[in-house]
Amino acid sequence: MKFKEIKTLNKEQREKKIKELKLELIKSKSANSKTTGKSKVIRKIIARILTFNAQEGGLKTK
Repeated sequence: MKFKEIKTLNKEQREKKIKELKLELIKSKSANSKTTGKSKVIRKIIARILTFNAQEGGLKTK
């Protein structure tokens, strides 16, 4: 997910996306070690969304 795509989402959609990604991250960690690249990408997307939220002064999710 690119930063441009994140800008088009509203707060509720971003919050939902973070929850989905965190669940996917947990699943990928419990899977084989072949998914380490996927885990890295998921963590980067979560960081992008949280960074955007911080810049907007909006949603703060742990």
